[in-house]
Amino acid sequence: MKVFSVVVGILLLAVPSFALDLAEMQSTALAKRELIKRNMINLEKSEKDLLLARAGYFPSVDISYQANALDEDTLLENRENSVFRGAVSWNVFNGFFDKYQIESAELLTEVEKYQLQGIKQDILRNVAVRYLDVYERRANLEVARKNFETLEKIYQDGKNRLEVGLIDRNELLKIKVDLDNSDIQVEAARAGLEKSVLLLGREIGEELELAQLDFVDFKKHPTQKNLAENMALMLTNRSELLALGKLIDASRFQAKSAESTYYPKVNLVGSYQNLDDEYINGRGDLNQDELRAQLQVSVNLYQGGATREAVAKARLESMGLQYDEKELKDTLQTELRNLHIDFEVSLRNIEVARGSIEQAEENLRITRLKYNEGLQRESELLDAVANLSRAQFNYVAVVRVAFLNHYNILRAIEAF
Repeated sequence: MKVFSVVVGILLLAVPSFALDLAEMQSTALAKRELIKRNMINLEKSEKDLLLARAGYFPSVDISYQANALDEDTLLENRENSVFRGAVSWNVFNGFFDKYQIESAELLTEVEKYQLQGIKQDILRNVAVRYLDVYERRANLEVARKNFETLEKIYQDGKNRLEVGLIDRNELLKIKVDLDNSDIQVEAARAGLEKSVLLLGREIGEELELAQLDFVDFKKHPTQKNLAENMALMLTNRSELLALGKLIDASRFQAKSAESTYYPKVNLVGSYQNLDDEYINGRGDLNQDELRAQLQVSVNLYQGGATREAVAKARLESMGLQYDEKELKDTLQTELRNLHIDFEVSLRNIEVARGSIEQAEENLRITRLKYNEGLQRESELLDAVANLSRAQFNYVAVVRVAFLNHYNILRAIEAF
């Protein structure tokens, strides 16, 4: 369409066949970012914690060697003696402490998985936003260049008019001021584009060139969204909410684990012991062996109220996490509603910005015709050029806002 001859050309410039699209850059970021690797280590650590918790179900095997030196022999012990001992002990019952510790550790491992999932979603969103920034800066640079080229033509025409006496020098100077200002805008836009490419490269974890980027992701504007569906998806998929839910469950198991101190502990122990009257066991004249099987039952009667306070603390932690979950849910729901409001407004603004470009282009066309006929002054022509430039910048800005809200909604419902 003629109306969008400038802006569409700006936003949809041809890209090389080897260019990267958004999905490829997001995949690269997930593979290369050290932040992902760091949180994968956290996940591996939580898996080790789970293995440590399961170790309570296995027997414990211990060996010891002890050499003794006394100042003189006694009735029960030689002056020089040694004892070798080996024992296998197995906890039969400890108030389900190990059971609840394992269940808690399993839940905490799930928490780490959800946290890693959330970090991945953040990175995917950040890559999309950085890519969007490059797109906007690139489009702004093209708008600034078009504006500069238009003003440069007007300035050259003004110089010719000055030579034949159609305008005075003061009017030409006004054009030169606008031309210089446009030149400054072009350089600022070029610098902003270069910086945005660097920031995108940092986000994906490798260096990029502008020529590598594929902007086809922005050819079609985002479509309308259903708030009710997205709200349900967010409450179902949001990793922060899922992680808090697992933390609440884990805190309940921690409270039950603390309560295990109220119950008796039962251990089975089998041991072997060898006593010798030399420092080196097995070389003396006296050599006594002993095999012993034991059933050990112990109950803690009092330890300063530590168990009661530990249980109370664990329950308070569970309550606190439930409050955190409610606060987070309310916050996320409010943010999602606001994102939908902003998104609807941005879609509407796109249509308004399109209409503004149509009007500005027509205004410039009429003003240029009148200017050529001597019916309009240079200031009016410059105003028409500025209006078109502003309308084109506004269009780029509202398109960016629409995509930004779109990406924020995808992050909110974890749909990247």
